Amino acid sequence: MTKPSKPRAITTTELLQPPFPLAVPVEFRHSARARRLTLRVDHARGRVVLVAPAAVARRQALDFLARHEGWLAARVAQLPTARAFADGATIPLLGVPHLIRGDGGRLRGLAARAEGTITIPGTPDHLARRLTDFLKAEAKREIGERAHRKAAQLGRPIAAVTLRDTRSRWGSCSGSGRLAFSWRLIMAPEFVLDYVVAHEVAHLSEMNHGARFWKLCASLTDADPKAARAWLKCHGGALHSYG
Repeated sequence: MTKPSKPRAITTTELLQPPFPLAVPVEFRHSARARRLTLRVDHARGRVVLVAPAAVARRQALDFLARHEGWLAARVAQLPTARAFADGATIPLLGVPHLIRGDGGRLRGLAARAEGTITIPGTPDHLARRLTDFLKAEAKREIGERAHRKAAQLGRPIAAVTLRDTRSRWGSCSGSGRLAFSWRLIMAPEFVLDYVVAHEVAHLSEMNHGARFWKLCASLTDADPKAARAWLKCHGGALHSYG
């Protein structure tokens, strides 16, 4: 006799207009898995996320928002402001501030990095894209070299290293040995980037977070894992404000 399958946990999402002025959108989710109303500020996407059980009506959700107006206002005020890739802007590269300079007299060629400055050739309307391409290339080189070097220490093969612009995680490792990282890690301090690479490479041997995994991870980096995770928790959201 075939057992009846469990019903899928359905989540619906909509934007909600709060009963008070708020500088960022409110994403309202009805989730079959939720057992109570929860509220958080998504620093990476610059919005408030309100999750409610399926039976909670919109009116109840609005009342819940109203009761937390002060808390929300304080948290939203801490969100990083958008920082455009533009001539004269400053961005971190491995945590070190670099001044962005556009070179309109050189329409072609590669971006150049020297003495705390990144020079981007081309017209101003191409600067943001070319700077993004430069940062992705730097991330691919920096992360790829570190990942393969650390994997060699373990004697484990890497199927592929890919870069994405993920907002929910900084890195991942699949069971097939494919590693994926956020290209924005190139803007984080070097010890943070090195820890994330070590963390995912360690998963090539230990697909868990047990004691053996953490011991292996520590052997692959000189970074303090707790300090690196604390930095990402406190400052990681700001990396998504660039560009």
